[in-house]
Amino acid sequence: MRIGVLVGVIVAVLFAAVVTTGTVATVVTEQAEQEARGISNVSCDAAVGPTQPGEQDSAAEAASKLDEEQLGHVQLIIQIGKQRNLSPRAWQIAIQAGMTESKLRNLNYGDRDSLGIFQMRPSMGWGTVAQVTDPPYQVNKFYDVLEKVPDWDKRRPGDVAQAVERSGFPDRYHNWEPMAVHLVENVGQVVDAAGCGEGTGTLLPPSQTAAAAIQFALGEQGKPYVWGATGPNSYDCSGLMLRAYEAAGVTLPRVSRDQYKAGAMLPVRDAQPGDLLFWAYDPSNPRTIHHVAMYLGDGKMVEAQQTGVPVHTRNVSWDEDELVPQAVRPGV
Repeated sequence: MRIGVLVGVIVAVLFAAVVTTGTVATVVTEQAEQEARGISNVSCDAAVGPTQPGEQDSAAEAASKLDEEQLGHVQLIIQIGKQRNLSPRAWQIAIQAGMTESKLRNLNYGDRDSLGIFQMRPSMGWGTVAQVTDPPYQVNKFYDVLEKVPDWDKRRPGDVAQAVERSGFPDRYHNWEPMAVHLVENVGQVVDAAGCGEGTGTLLPPSQTAAAAIQFALGEQGKPYVWGATGPNSYDCSGLMLRAYEAAGVTLPRVSRDQYKAGAMLPVRDAQPGDLLFWAYDPSNPRTIHHVAMYLGDGKMVEAQQTGVPVHTRNVSWDEDELVPQAVRPGV
């Protein structure tokens, strides 16, 4: 009983610290200017671009290497996107797809009969040879198919690019996220393509669901790590998250890679108590996720880390190696 009371006090203190921390950060946008141009952005979502320190510099460096032809196609993608009143997220998806398929070049060759910027195949109904090598046609056709993808504006751009292109290598589109955001913001003259503003973004109060999940996880401290274990006497990383959210009435998938898909994404730096943090061998590739933990607020988290280390809390740094740029809020 004393342990339960202590856990409850800890949770309450953590939540109070989050709720009373400053004012809600102001989202910096060109909203008025965008409305004048007929452009509507999307709501804040980490999945639209990079958030890790250093990625802005690497993105700018990558963009600086584009030649006249490549930049011309970027400008065309953005111009047609604006004409069609598509949000900057659509431009980003098209840039990522074009960079992946052809390095943004209008190729007259490709795999089988694939041609053009997006490697469209006449034999698959994309158009005639003349059409799929005509840049304006290609961009408009890409947008035509994009708009038919369910919830395209709510999914990670690389995943949407794959839904349009239907490649045998679905994860490669994520590689160009940082550069595409840089181009959207600089060539497209959009401030904050992610829609999340600067700093910490919108501060949300923790939910009762998150409170219950945290209370459960903290109550399991000291129990041993066992790979594949889901409690009640031992846990691995995803097993602890599974049972913590189960106690809060939310069903999560079993493994960390699937838990990454089980909620709303937000920038990792905007994580709130109860949100899940992930580590991957390649942070840009969700298929390489190998660890998950629960954020507690105030720079702390709870985790089942590895063999020989019991369930514990520790400090977390947003600059940690392998930390995935997106956190996930289960049940949302």
